[in-house]
Amino acid sequence: MIYQGDTLSVRYLEDGIAELNLDAPGSVNKFDRATLKSLADALSALESETDVRGLLLTSAKSTFVVGADITEFLDMFSSPDEDLAQWIADANSVFSRIEDLPFPTVSVIAGFALGGGCECILSTDFRIADTTACIGLPETKLGIIPGFGGTVRMPRLVGADTAMELITAGKESKAPAALKLGLVDAVTAPDDLRDAAIRLITQAIDGKLDWEKRREQKKAPLQLNKMEATMSFTMAKGMVARVAGAHYPAPMAAVLAIEEASRANRDEALLIESKHFVKLVKGPVTQALVGLFLNDQFLKSKAKKAAKEGKETHHAAVLGAGIMGGGIAYQSASRGVPVLMKDISQSSLEMGMKEASKLLNKQLERGRINGSKMADVLASITPSLHYAGIEQADVIVEAVVENPTIKAAVLSEVESLISEDAVLTSNTSTIPIDLLAKSLKRPENFCGMHFFNPVHRMPLVEVIRGKDTSDETVSRVVAYAAKMGKSPVVVNDCPGFFVNRVLFPYFAGFSLLLRDGADFTKIDKVMEKKFGWPMGPAYLLDVVGIDTAHHAQAVMAEGFPTRMAKDYRDGVDVMFEQQRFGQKNGLGFYQYSIDRKGKPKKDVDAEVSPLLSTVVGKNTDYSDEEIINRMMVPMINEVVRCLEEGIIATPQEADMALVYGLGFPPFRGGVFRYLDTIGLANYVAMADKLADLGPAYEIPQGLRDKATQGEGYYDAQRQSA
Repeated sequence: MIYQGDTLSVRYLEDGIAELNLDAPGSVNKFDRATLKSLADALSALESETDVRGLLLTSAKSTFVVGADITEFLDMFSSPDEDLAQWIADANSVFSRIEDLPFPTVSVIAGFALGGGCECILSTDFRIADTTACIGLPETKLGIIPGFGGTVRMPRLVGADTAMELITAGKESKAPAALKLGLVDAVTAPDDLRDAAIRLITQAIDGKLDWEKRREQKKAPLQLNKMEATMSFTMAKGMVARVAGAHYPAPMAAVLAIEEASRANRDEALLIESKHFVKLVKGPVTQALVGLFLNDQFLKSKAKKAAKEGKETHHAAVLGAGIMGGGIAYQSASRGVPVLMKDISQSSLEMGMKEASKLLNKQLERGRINGSKMADVLASITPSLHYAGIEQADVIVEAVVENPTIKAAVLSEVESLISEDAVLTSNTSTIPIDLLAKSLKRPENFCGMHFFNPVHRMPLVEVIRGKDTSDETVSRVVAYAAKMGKSPVVVNDCPGFFVNRVLFPYFAGFSLLLRDGADFTKIDKVMEKKFGWPMGPAYLLDVVGIDTAHHAQAVMAEGFPTRMAKDYRDGVDVMFEQQRFGQKNGLGFYQYSIDRKGKPKKDVDAEVSPLLSTVVGKNTDYSDEEIINRMMVPMINEVVRCLEEGIIATPQEADMALVYGLGFPPFRGGVFRYLDTIGLANYVAMADKLADLGPAYEIPQGLRDKATQGEGYYDAQRQSA
């Protein structure tokens, strides 16, 4: 044994070949600070050995290295610039020492080699992978750039254009693609990986492979002439500007780092990368995106806990077919849970199966499934006009029309047909769970399971706990939602639950702006381009459906009359009266046609302004900042109220529900991260200026108290996965 640490070891294999084996406690290897320190110590031990002729880097896990330890990031990124730069320099010195060892080195890759794991394998002379390997630098998805030499070594290995494409998009390459790109030198079957790696290192030791020449290429400046460099970097900047946009600076920072370092040798280039890395991680976007990643891990940990506590779902049922029911059935069946889809209408059943088939065909066209898998999934969806077989279901999702009387009748009817420990859920978006529970004999086995449309695309499922809902029921439904590939968030019952409850104050802010003379097209433009929503409020109302929004607004007004009732006719009323229901009938705030790809195309309709003239005040040119503040304050206040009232348990879950359920701009991290970023005291000062607009603009006392005490919502809750 050459070295033994807590997370890795080094030992001789044969004929002067050493193996550095990564084996951290737990299920995966990560490059945390402790592992990097251990790796440095292992290299010191190797450097003192005189008999080593070659080195294999291996993993004792089923996967190589999943990356750096992101749970350390937020604390680390808040360090002074000098400390952060020193941490990066120390890490880079470790990988450079691997690259400078006086003998050939080979990375032996199974499973994931991502982020720091990818940067580690780039520092070796050769890389051999098995067919399970997946290699990449996903850092830009977290708002950062590679910091352990990724922007330096990858361009010198695979070429600047390829490296910039991979790094700016955060692309991961599976083994065949990695081989084609030159990220790895060979791909083998898993059973042959180790023997193949030994053959490869032996060839290098015997001089049959020129490992020193390869190494020098990675340490030298990029081999681009002036014309090639100008074309390459100009095109990359243009592409990144179009795709990433101004709100996500990391992809552009990666291109700039590669460009600036292109004429530098390795050590100078690493300093350039470090400079760009430090500048980037001090920005709010990095904090937001890393925070979202950690929040997502927090949700996953809760789902895993629920899976251990609740009975597993082996069979499911959906009551109500159509687009929504078909989407739910597809999601369940595609994740291995057979589902009975029951409806009273044959045409609805056909529509539901057509929806499932359409989604599966898209998967087939993209090569994500084969014909056999598609047939198996469709066969596990049983459309039926009758309840026969529903007694096998562990979880039943009611997804009939949004009418409390009809829903209650269906739930009561099905309860008598299922086993006593089966769980009933309602896919309602506004109707209180406690109201529906009154029709049931076993309310403890009932909760809400609110899917978002389109089901296959929207990650969030709200699991709504009624006053009688048992913990066992919540655990089972959370586990089922997670098994379906969704991100479940548990909320307590109230009108609109969490997502719709906080959405309608946002729509109310829109209506008030219209009333006060703002142009709805400008509002949409500002909220999309400046704030970052995927759709402005008028466009979103059209997509939701004006009739749906009109009905839901009345429900919310009844539930929260002080803040959500209105005493004036607004733009939504006008659209509803004119039967302009949005995308569903081609006319709303905008008019819609179908483009060549079969998708709705939005255009301004000249008829809308005259229609709105009866409810829109004198034309007023509000600034972008005024529009954003008037739109966002009602939503932010309602989100905070939901936390203070216990409707939602934590800032983490609230922020994830907003991002996954409403498309809240990820680069802002959710409402609570946004508040922490701008500062609670600054928010209070801004919002107080709008207090005369009504109760929805009144700041909750808890938020005001936190601002007075100089606190933030994430201060006491550094999340861990």
